[in-house]
Amino acid sequence: MKIAILTSGGDSAGMNAVVRSVVKTGILKGCEMWVVREGYEGLVRGNTEYVKEHGSDAPLLNPQPAVEGEAIKVVNSLRFGDGNLLKDGTCDHTGGRTLDGRYIVRVGFDDVRGWFAEGGTLIGTARSKAFRTPEGRLTAAYNLIKEGIDALVVCGGDGSLTGADVFRSEWPSLVTELLSQSKITEAQAEEHAHLKIVGLVGSIDNDMSMTDMTIGAPTALHRICEAMDNINSTAFSHSRAFVLEVMGRHCGWLALLAGVAGGADFIFIPERPPKSMPWEDEMCEAIHRHRAVGKRKTIVIVAEGAIDIELNPIKAEYVKEVLTERLGLDTRVTTLGHTQRGGRPCAWDRILPTLQGVEAVSALLEATPETPSYMIGIQENKITRVPLMEAVEMTQAVAQAVNEKNFEKAMSLRDPEFSESLDGFVATSTLATEPALPKEKRLRIAIMHMGAPAGGMNAATRAAVRYCLRQGHTPLAIQNGFRGLLDANITQLSWLGVDSWMARGGSELGTNRTLPSIDLGAVAASFQKFNIDALMMIGGFEAFNALLILEEGRKYYPAFHIPMVHLPATISNNVPMTEFSLGSDTSLNALVDACDAIKQSASASRNRVFVVETQGGMCGYIATMGALATGACLVYTPETGMSLDMLRRDVRFLRTRYSLDEKGKSEGRLVIRNEAASSVYSTEVLTNMFKEEGGSLFDARSASLGHTLQGGVPSPIDRARAVRLSLKCMAFIERQHALLQAQPAKTRQAPRDSAAVITIQSSSIEWVPVQDMVQHADMKNRRGKHSWWEGGVHELIEALVGRPSLK
Repeated sequence: MKIAILTSGGDSAGMNAVVRSVVKTGILKGCEMWVVREGYEGLVRGNTEYVKEHGSDAPLLNPQPAVEGEAIKVVNSLRFGDGNLLKDGTCDHTGGRTLDGRYIVRVGFDDVRGWFAEGGTLIGTARSKAFRTPEGRLTAAYNLIKEGIDALVVCGGDGSLTGADVFRSEWPSLVTELLSQSKITEAQAEEHAHLKIVGLVGSIDNDMSMTDMTIGAPTALHRICEAMDNINSTAFSHSRAFVLEVMGRHCGWLALLAGVAGGADFIFIPERPPKSMPWEDEMCEAIHRHRAVGKRKTIVIVAEGAIDIELNPIKAEYVKEVLTERLGLDTRVTTLGHTQRGGRPCAWDRILPTLQGVEAVSALLEATPETPSYMIGIQENKITRVPLMEAVEMTQAVAQAVNEKNFEKAMSLRDPEFSESLDGFVATSTLATEPALPKEKRLRIAIMHMGAPAGGMNAATRAAVRYCLRQGHTPLAIQNGFRGLLDANITQLSWLGVDSWMARGGSELGTNRTLPSIDLGAVAASFQKFNIDALMMIGGFEAFNALLILEEGRKYYPAFHIPMVHLPATISNNVPMTEFSLGSDTSLNALVDACDAIKQSASASRNRVFVVETQGGMCGYIATMGALATGACLVYTPETGMSLDMLRRDVRFLRTRYSLDEKGKSEGRLVIRNEAASSVYSTEVLTNMFKEEGGSLFDARSASLGHTLQGGVPSPIDRARAVRLSLKCMAFIERQHALLQAQPAKTRQAPRDSAAVITIQSSSIEWVPVQDMVQHADMKNRRGKHSWWEGGVHELIEALVGRPSLK
């Protein structure tokens, strides 16, 4: 099969990762791979101009060493001469080899190497008026058939995907017309009777229904939150208000998630305008309350498509006027504009497109004339296929509902996380005048951090504190874990006191690995002393262990018959049964940033391998997903271990791989090793071995990232996830407390499911009683017995660098 891929509509970070993934996967599955430059416009233009000028298409430059077996797939499609032209932006340069006049271009395995670290789209995107006409689509069909292409991957927004489906539906009639005009032969018409289409959503707005995340949205959110974090400091210094305008014409996801992750005071989004009119009163009342308790800064976020309930536009400049005139605030407007689109993709915008690209090729290979065109989406961490037009129609239904002022319907058409995020924003940004609960239902809720610090711990604590105060509960901070509890180091937290915690890394409460078993009786006595009605622990495997000890301690200590929850937060992501822990995304981004810099150094030396050591304990999540996000050629984890035979094969692979590089143009390569992958084959041993065995082909160096993976500013995804999960923990505590209160006081016993861990499983959030977790835990190695990323991801990492083929 010959497969072409194009990017269309507005560019987004991650599009290059899609192209890389689709091209490499297609080649590994025996397909010919092509890229279409400048989106649908490139389909219409084809290679006609170049052929007219030069008499034929440009020759393919692909020297082929003598190989046999599986290696043929990769070696025969390593490169065809245009990869550097595309990556360097010199494709239209007319001196020497050029892509000027060539829009449908064959590419090889190495032609797309390293692309996913680049922002935007290297194959270009353009609005095409010609493709919107029947004549343009007829020309596009002719150009594809001429090259022998009958399968198309389209990465773009809903308009681009709709165009792809229209093209597919018209294809038989276009083929018939081309045959009647004698532009194609009977054989060509028969061979290309059907067009196979698959769509991937590239959109920074995250505006497509039936998928949790679109390609480019996480990176755009990073850009906004980086700007907000920077603005916060100057706003605080001058006690100013800032109004930020962000993208989102028909979808408020960016404004909403930035509001949650950045700790904004007020937001305006298209799907849920302020309920009251005039809305100015609602905004000013909320901000005035914040200022009245001593808050020095104000952040208001306005989506570019923001409206009031009468569909009148709400503009940033007008919001500034209202804040200035009615509240007397020194107010500035910042329009982030296209900075939201630019820059290197974050870790998730490399991983998600890679996984979706693999699924896209599989969908094409399995497609028949009867199957619908699919859109590749994601739910939590599960890659999905959904009928493309169903997703487009539901997306367009949101805009229609907004235009009809049916905002409830618009919200219902968004995914459930959107609505939960809005509830979370309201819960964490509102300063209530009166508690929501009567006195008899108010609790004293203790919050503790455990284990190693992780990004998102403070964000989760802030959300819990704000929710407690809104409901009328008393939030108690246990400083320095169970040691702090025994030392009576407990303080009450305030609404304003946690205001700036959202963007703070590490642990503001202090954390350590001490378990309650140090003195269980004294811990129970402290619970009684401080009248603790519920406990929330935020941490990793130690917090899971601690909860297990406390639950078992209920047999002996009545003080533990209270609701107790564990919110997983660890960079290792080693808590059993949950697929994501707070801090793991922040750590992955730190790893990606470091590896991009290291790879730059390695590439400058042309033939250098860097062995990068990561943290993670006995869990290889960070190493494995980091390898996928950075394009590492080898990864070593505790789960797979290391052996002498494995290292022999790996050395042989590296020597083969470097021997196939263009002379003088070898790229640096990464090998990622988890710190506990082997007690014998250390990072130093591995580096020295590669250095020795590389001979004249390659050199080796090492880099240990150490505790840099624990530090830094939490990622927006970790912050938003922290708020969502933290609020669910608070709701769980309230439910379980109500059930306990319904029991007779003298015989009150907490049920086993009142001590539970909140987990993300596939596409849903599940509560798991801590006792049920034990059977899924490898207690010796401090990780789960089974992890979603262990099998397929490791094989995919090796496949995308040609490891299985180049043994």
